[in-house]
Amino acid sequence: MGGCVSTSSRSTCSSGSNGETTLPPCMGFGFCGQKRTKRTYSERHVAQQHLPSIPNRVFMNGKSRTSCIFTQQGRKGINQDAMVVWEDFMEEDMTFCGVFDGHGPYGHLVARKVRDVLPVKLQSFLHSCNSKQNESGLTCFSGNARKTDAGDCEDDGTAEDKLNSIWREAFLKSYKAMDKELRSHPHLDCFCSGSTAVTIVKQGLNLFMGYIGDSRAVLGSKDSNDSMVATQLSVDMKPDLPREAERIKRCKGRVFALQDEPEVSRVWLPFDDAPGLAMARAFGDFCLKEYGVISIPEFSHRVLTERDQFVVLASDGVWDVLSNEEVVEIVASAPSRSSAARILVDSAAREWKLKYPTSKMDDCAVVCLFLDGKMDSESDYEEQGFSSATLQSNHSGNALESDDGQKAEPSLQRNFTVRSSEESDNYGKIPVESEGNGEPVAAEDQDWSGLEGVTRVNSLVQLPRFSEERPVL
Repeated sequence: MGGCVSTSSRSTCSSGSNGETTLPPCMGFGFCGQKRTKRTYSERHVAQQHLPSIPNRVFMNGKSRTSCIFTQQGRKGINQDAMVVWEDFMEEDMTFCGVFDGHGPYGHLVARKVRDVLPVKLQSFLHSCNSKQNESGLTCFSGNARKTDAGDCEDDGTAEDKLNSIWREAFLKSYKAMDKELRSHPHLDCFCSGSTAVTIVKQGLNLFMGYIGDSRAVLGSKDSNDSMVATQLSVDMKPDLPREAERIKRCKGRVFALQDEPEVSRVWLPFDDAPGLAMARAFGDFCLKEYGVISIPEFSHRVLTERDQFVVLASDGVWDVLSNEEVVEIVASAPSRSSAARILVDSAAREWKLKYPTSKMDDCAVVCLFLDGKMDSESDYEEQGFSSATLQSNHSGNALESDDGQKAEPSLQRNFTVRSSEESDNYGKIPVESEGNGEPVAAEDQDWSGLEGVTRVNSLVQLPRFSEERPVL
């Protein structure tokens, strides 16, 4: 469904006679088998062409066996958000999820490139780590390893310590390799464009996460009274965080807010009031990489319990107008799991229109991963208006009006990340927005841009003045 060629096939992995999971054939990626060979750029390019045909990989509006995803274009031009769910990632009980929010003239291209390449790099490094562990006679790469079921890992530490070490190294290396590829890409100019990333891998009861930028992950769980509670799994990497600001200043970058937006800290070059990036970590943005902006991800590991219901990944277009608790409540109360992501995006869009009718709505992208592995039937899915034809036609994320957009609903308390003309006091978050400076804007977007009133703060204020001297690849 959507970008997924097959959601029922499990041909990407098989079980051996001893019950252990066997890794699939290489599928053109060059990381399977015991011996890896160095590949040229053209070979890597050919391998990436196979991505759309991989079973159980969804990257357009649609659903998989355990998740649903949806994106909608905002009012700033081309949709710069991207998302992906990849089931049977390396083993049968392993799922990769990611949301990527681009910014700058080529932010949409950066986000899509990261969406396609980062999971492959993570897969490659994980396989390399797993091979080393197998050669050492250890079994720490088990998806079901827990503190009480450590097995052979107890000889050198707890199972959790081993898992953390392996996965942390894999996330760090894959993020570093991703940024390096963007820097040397022959056709993609990432000098003043970049992307956030929030990525998770669920393996058994383990949830591993790496993230940069301000896209966010939230866990929905039930408490002892069976009420839904929200737990934020990631931290919005903003320049006003003390440790982020300290690092940027040590690298000669500057952090300050403009006079007309005192609540928004930005990163500036040491010798020019540009570009004004409203995040401290991102892929790309190489004009600021020497001045404190980094692509090193924050890593975390969580052992799931039976009370944990789902994980929501979303770009800041959702978090700007909905709180963590509201997002969890909307997903939990959706009439069907297949429609949860769409309903969440519709709720965010409706909140933008009701409270900030003259604001430029940001792009929204949502991934809802249900931890029990259950999903609605196909008939239930199509009843929500998600036919295959509809999914294919809307894969670009164009803004769609909701049928119930005019229905009166309870007012939702926003997350204090959007400025309004009636508010000028304390703010709890930093507003960030994707910008498509180099893209054509549809006529309706031009009319919207002409409205007088509040406008969301852009991720980038302006491009460096010397950027024109740099040849565009």
